[in-house]
Amino acid sequence: MAARAYPRVIGSLREPSWLIGDIVLPLLSIMAFVFYYRAMGAPEVFTGFVVLGGAMIAYWLNVLWGMAAQFYWEREVGNLQLYLISPMSRMSVLAGMALGGMFSTTLRAVSTFVLGFVVFDIQVNLTNPGALIVVFLITLLALYGMGMLFSSLYLLFGRNAWRLSMLAQEPIYLVSGFYFPVKELGFWVGLAASIIPITLGLDAMRQLLFGPELSDGLLPVSVEIMILLVIAVIFFVLARYLLEYMEYLGKREGRLLTRWL
Repeated sequence: MAARAYPRVIGSLREPSWLIGDIVLPLLSIMAFVFYYRAMGAPEVFTGFVVLGGAMIAYWLNVLWGMAAQFYWEREVGNLQLYLISPMSRMSVLAGMALGGMFSTTLRAVSTFVLGFVVFDIQVNLTNPGALIVVFLITLLALYGMGMLFSSLYLLFGRNAWRLSMLAQEPIYLVSGFYFPVKELGFWVGLAASIIPITLGLDAMRQLLFGPELSDGLLPVSVEIMILLVIAVIFFVLARYLLEYMEYLGKREGRLLTRWL
């Protein structure tokens, strides 16, 4: 696990100039939404929603491109067969990818979050920082559990994997409420979107940062934490099952390591 996490940790610090692009570019899209909301005369708290959502987008992109599609790219460069013949747990490879991805993404997300709050002078009403940290960690746990599940699915889907990631990118920004309270889409739509862990995670963090009255939360924070824990367990169990199924198919059909499928 440590060996798989190491390249991502070192890689995130190897080229400092990349950090500038990773931090500044997300701010541009955040600024666009902030100015749009202000032009509409939206309440000032929406600026905070945009900055929070803009920072958390980094995790969603990392799960899609750094976790879900990773096994596919590993097969294309010839690393997957090394993983499969090594005497180690396959889940440890996925866990290492997740930990390394969390570290590198957190550098970008926290920088974007802090810069956004300073630039736009956002006021928060944080009364329970411990709960905010718990929600944040559980959200990452569930989100990267989903990434581990998707990594096996994408490998089975073959070279169409990158199309799935593209399809799951922009629409999720909308249905998960990255820039506004997801309840504005309707309670049942928000509840259906909660299958994506970042939906409930963002909703709970908004309530803790800006207060439940201004955040128009979908569910109470305690309920959202329980749901996120259940989702995380389900994703980890399914990820393990699918990983074993992927190996079984590979042994039976002999095409798991064949490139460009």
